[in-house]
Amino acid sequence: MEIEFLEHQCLPHRNTNWRSVSLSVYVVLYVATAAVSLLTVCGNLLVIISVSHFKQLHTPANILILSLAVSDLLTGVAVMPFQLILLIESCWTSGPVMCVVFNFVTFQATSVSVHTVALIAIDRFLALSSPFLYSQKISPTVICIVTLFNWLFSLIYNFTLMFVNGNFTNVMCPGKCVYVIDGVSSFIDLLIVFLMPCTLIIILYTHVFVIAKRHATAIRALQVHNSTGSSKNRVSDKSERKAAILLGILVIVFLLCLLPYYICSLVIPYSNADLFYVRNVAVIFFFLNSIINPIIYALFYPWFQKSLKLIFTFKVFNKDSSLMNVL
Repeated sequence: MEIEFLEHQCLPHRNTNWRSVSLSVYVVLYVATAAVSLLTVCGNLLVIISVSHFKQLHTPANILILSLAVSDLLTGVAVMPFQLILLIESCWTSGPVMCVVFNFVTFQATSVSVHTVALIAIDRFLALSSPFLYSQKISPTVICIVTLFNWLFSLIYNFTLMFVNGNFTNVMCPGKCVYVIDGVSSFIDLLIVFLMPCTLIIILYTHVFVIAKRHATAIRALQVHNSTGSSKNRVSDKSERKAAILLGILVIVFLLCLLPYYICSLVIPYSNADLFYVRNVAVIFFFLNSIINPIIYALFYPWFQKSLKLIFTFKVFNKDSSLMNVL
């Protein structure tokens, strides 16, 4: 089940009271909305520039991070501003066409993000469980093809989901932005976009950390050997384990942001007005993940820190800057 937005009807008396009682708070909310959206766009744009520009970063794992950053950028541009304004105004003010675009982009960004995180889990599992097979078979080109397929599948799937349920032809009332999904479609959507990928993510990352722990034990046992080959293997294993742990942090944060919304959507009936704000908070948590991801990269990934330094000092405009060392 993807993000479901309630039927929002304009409440003029409520908005009038809000503005008259606390105009300053109203302005602050709009400034905060602009700041959050801008931070999301800028943060993910820096990730996209870093991975795309520097050739050293053209690795399978980073291509998946690039895909996640693109979906987060899409969220920051076309979903987050409208959703936050919707929460402030309590009604839809952007017209029916933008409502359809908003709902479709929301579906697309959601499904791409979830499936990309699942692909990240698969990538780390293969890198640790079968390192020789991974180095021979999993190339950046292969991951690019898989990533494009992920986006294309989500595009066709979400278009079909909305079209079958008549969301492109429904006439909407002014002040409302809704979409309709029948019970069967909702159940299929729940399986494809939430239960199956999240179950896969949890299972694979459980195996990843078990394998990483086993590798750590083996490395400690081999520390008595000082041969060159052993040293190379030790560095390689440490690198893979570190990548698994860092991407594990990314996945855990993603799940923590994702689960509150889906728990609300499954447990709380949408007719229950008393829990309206609980659902709104869950939706905000879901979208805030798009802001958190670049912060995780900045805190834990040295390559992102180095690339940021090169970007902010305008060295990326130098000749052959794409060949600079950022690792």
